[in-house]
Amino acid sequence: MAAPLGWDVEPEPEDPRTVSLRFGVRPVRLVVASDRATIAPDGWTLLQQTRAQFGVESVRGVGLDHVVFVSPFNESHPFNESHPFNESHPFNESHPAEGGYRPMSTYGIPGSGGRQPVAYVGPPPRRRKAAALPGRRPVVALLDTGCAPHPWLDDVVQTDVTLDGHSIGFDDPATDPDLHGDLVGDLDGMIDPLSGHGTFIAGIVHQACPDADILSWRIVPSAGPIAESDWIVALSQIAELVRRDRAGEAGGRRIDVLSLSLGYYHETPEDLLFDPTLYAILADLSANGTVVVCSAGNDATSRPSFPAAFAPWADGSGPVPVEAARPPIVSVGATNPNGCSDALFSNAGPWVRAYVPGAAVMSTMPAFQGGLLPVARTHAFGRLRESIDPDDFRGGFGVWSGTSFAAPLLAGAIAARLLETAQDDEDLATVIGRAWACVAELTDITP
Repeated sequence: MAAPLGWDVEPEPEDPRTVSLRFGVRPVRLVVASDRATIAPDGWTLLQQTRAQFGVESVRGVGLDHVVFVSPFNESHPFNESHPFNESHPFNESHPAEGGYRPMSTYGIPGSGGRQPVAYVGPPPRRRKAAALPGRRPVVALLDTGCAPHPWLDDVVQTDVTLDGHSIGFDDPATDPDLHGDLVGDLDGMIDPLSGHGTFIAGIVHQACPDADILSWRIVPSAGPIAESDWIVALSQIAELVRRDRAGEAGGRRIDVLSLSLGYYHETPEDLLFDPTLYAILADLSANGTVVVCSAGNDATSRPSFPAAFAPWADGSGPVPVEAARPPIVSVGATNPNGCSDALFSNAGPWVRAYVPGAAVMSTMPAFQGGLLPVARTHAFGRLRESIDPDDFRGGFGVWSGTSFAAPLLAGAIAARLLETAQDDEDLATVIGRAWACVAELTDITP
């Protein structure tokens, strides 16, 4: 179908990290076929033309890269699918694109759930020695913006796990959102929308299950969003780590729970034809005993967001049925701090199967000091006096809102339940049975 339009389709090399794996994506590039004038190459037009002439089944597994968003309230999810809620987010009152006041935008305002520093004065979560545990340490994996050094997390989070020497996700320190708060945008020192997101998520898991080990990989840039193909490459590698561990092969790693705070929406119903590419990877993880927990998104809509909508739908109408042979994907929405009401920003519908706190949550933050300044600063009696600096996180803690943070909270709760009975060298049936029991206890999903 490309030739009549004056285009050529050129296969590109597969990412070397997935060449020998069971899952991956083979990209192609659309180019002008000759020197004659023609319309600009357009992948969407070609895909639609092919579907119309040969039927949608002819291109099953073929699709455009989805734009995948994160879930905090900022430009990249809690109040967007991919960003935490910050003042700089279009979901804020100060954004002209909003066209006026929106109640949902209040979650982006510091003091109402937007990203802001706080002083935590309690003790750190109590992490027991391995000999004092009732079972083995559960492992929770995160695929997000990475994780910065932090006193709570330095001995808990591992960020350098690779597969056959290949990095998983991005590994250039110069582009690490949780090491460098301001990587993109104006030269104003403002902290990027998603910077610190992964560190914040890791702190939530640690609070929910202090005895869990955490694996963290970086796939989300500081301003989001990401290309689905990059995400699938990383997930393919993670699935291989889990498969090898289950098979007793070298180079594997156990993962009990995988928390994903990102997602995308379908442009058309035919997008379902590409979903098997992503779902097959997540189903493989589940089949090897990993519980996959996904944030529902922050757009206050019932429109299904994937991969969260791969969860079994309460009304039975979803794309994936319940299978007792593997734990289900778990979709998570957010509640307000009162615990009595759902957050106004949280997506909802029969595909959202659990709700936990996700608005105005406290957790760990990198030691950022952004470009904003206190309203007032002076000295008295030899001491510095100033009002609160709204983006000075050197105290190590902050408040943030979004379903991005509900997902790791539930993931940590599942890990805490697994800790009570999980042992080494268990057969797969026992692992899956226990995973199902934890999911059934904490959600309304049953086998």
